[in-house]
Amino acid sequence: MSDTQPASRPEAQAGVPPPSGGAGLSARQVQARAMIQAAGMLPVLIILAIGFHLLGGHRFLSVQNLSIVAQQASINCVLAAGMTFVILTGGIDLSVGSILAASAMGALIVSLIPDLSMLAIPTCLAVGAGIGLLNGALIAYGKLPPFIVTLGSLTAVRGLARLMGADNTVFNPQLNYAVLGNGGVPIAPGIVIPWLAIVAITVIVLSWYVLRRTVLGVRIYAVGGNPAAARLSGINVPRILLFVYALSGLLAGLGGVLSSARLYAANGLQLGQSYELDAIAAVILGGTSFVGGTGSIWGTLIGALIIAVLSNGLILVGVSDIWQFIVKGLVIIGAVALDRFRQGSGVRT
Repeated sequence: MSDTQPASRPEAQAGVPPPSGGAGLSARQVQARAMIQAAGMLPVLIILAIGFHLLGGHRFLSVQNLSIVAQQASINCVLAAGMTFVILTGGIDLSVGSILAASAMGALIVSLIPDLSMLAIPTCLAVGAGIGLLNGALIAYGKLPPFIVTLGSLTAVRGLARLMGADNTVFNPQLNYAVLGNGGVPIAPGIVIPWLAIVAITVIVLSWYVLRRTVLGVRIYAVGGNPAAARLSGINVPRILLFVYALSGLLAGLGGVLSSARLYAANGLQLGQSYELDAIAAVILGGTSFVGGTGSIWGTLIGALIIAVLSNGLILVGVSDIWQFIVKGLVIIGAVALDRFRQGSGVRT
């Protein structure tokens, strides 16, 4: 996509394709290559949707099923948006699933206190942001590797989530924000847009604005592209790292709001398990480079939709749970390989 180039380069900010790999090409060929790169993984998403529709008895593209797919993709979209910021700086956050669980537990516990129930959502977001800030401080100022810090948080915060609920499921049938997980906005007879999807799209749009229309976004790309050069140019690299990990934690907390709203419950052991893997897969499927400095929030949205389409479509065509894991893994690997081959030398791997 035009915004998948490092924002630290003038041509990237202007949406001009990089010169590498384009030598000797005509203007029409360069334009065609730019259009192909802009499409990203969208063709893969479309092919999967049509394929599952044909194989699943023409049920996949029904309004009801598309609403289910949107709900399934929403929480991953929120987590993957935060993960995009982190990976753009060349980092990783393995703790988002555990943060989601701990945040949801905090929200459910507060929601059961009559005089404090309205503080459930703020508590959820505060827990997520607080853990994210701790991760960021250890990485930015403690100079610890992001993989090690967030791997430790994955385990420690999961234990905290279990401790908060005494290793039991906390349930609230009168949850005051449950509409976020189970309600929607009707736009036509028989068509309702789930609040989950509305929240996810709002997060994606705000993330796009920060990354592509603010100085902060330019600095995030610059830190991921070359931290040393960013530091020499006057960018406060530790503050940028602190921000992206705090944001990742905050959005994991928002994911906890949405998950608990959908279930009316939270469980420290099971809730959010492996969500970090789906978030990372969505970001990488969307074309964000693992080494940082290159990526697109819209690509992340496409990646999250691909994962949701795979999960939903495989169930519709009757694939067993065992084969679902195998097929999803192979499709993700194949799709990324195809995307890298298609983009050629214009994208770093």
